[in-house]
Amino acid sequence: MIDTYSVLLTTLVKEFHLEVAYASTDYASIHLTVEDVARPGLQLAGYFDHFEPMRLQVMGNVEMSYLDKLTPTERSIIFDRLFSYKFPALLIARNIPPDEQCMEMARKHNITILRSPEATSTLVSTIITYLKAALAPRITRHGVLVEVYGEGILLIGDSGIGKSEAAVELLKRGHRLIADDAVEIKKVSTNSLVGTAPELIRNYIELRGIGIINVAKLFGVGAVRSQNEINLVVKIVPWNTLEVYDRLGLEEQYMEILGVNIPMNTIPITPGRNLAMILEVAAMNNRQKKMGYNAAQEFTEQVDRHFASNMGNG
Repeated sequence: MIDTYSVLLTTLVKEFHLEVAYASTDYASIHLTVEDVARPGLQLAGYFDHFEPMRLQVMGNVEMSYLDKLTPTERSIIFDRLFSYKFPALLIARNIPPDEQCMEMARKHNITILRSPEATSTLVSTIITYLKAALAPRITRHGVLVEVYGEGILLIGDSGIGKSEAAVELLKRGHRLIADDAVEIKKVSTNSLVGTAPELIRNYIELRGIGIINVAKLFGVGAVRSQNEINLVVKIVPWNTLEVYDRLGLEEQYMEILGVNIPMNTIPITPGRNLAMILEVAAMNNRQKKMGYNAAQEFTEQVDRHFASNMGNG
């Protein structure tokens, strides 16, 4: 199930150290639900087609200079119409004070006015980056997320198949744990996912027969990470003698998560297989593929050349 998120305006104010010039009566309960912010340039000239009132509105030196050239009556008309759209708040950059007409219409329409000393472009870009992360589509999946040689590997499979045990072996080899049992996955861009652990179980791992261990305290703080991009999904399955497994690695497998296709390997296990070592090789092989080298393709081409050469000689 995909969760939807929002950010309290008060959280944004605290995060960016914004000054509250005027707080609306519902200030403490205002939520931001879209990641974009807007600069109402055309709206100041009276064009409101395609105006998005869900966005935080930001004014800087350009907008405020334009308004200064207008009469107080004209400013009142503009702010009256602008604030009638009931957007979350107006944020004024560069510590420019809101004029009397702005404050009067803010009180009339119950719109929060904020200020910041930052430059407008800096303010807009940093707020959008923050909101993109905070409002990113996300889903929680059962599995274990580890970082191996810089690659984020999501281990999935039936409960009790050995995902946590493999993670502990990887920790002993110097790799890092992000999440055990439950992985919160965020879609941070059109083609990338980031995984993290729910706050309640962060840094903990469960080993059947032993119980819960604190990885950060047992292996050191260098053995954990708060989040990591998911670069590869490894599905661990019991070995089935009736199943035909890809022995060359030519079959490209993917798992779709939140609309993003992530490369996937299916690894069958039997007693005695060193799963941690296999995962290390999978991580290095996935990194090589991203760099443009595919050993399976190279091997296949080499075999084809060999048979073509022998047929030519015959």
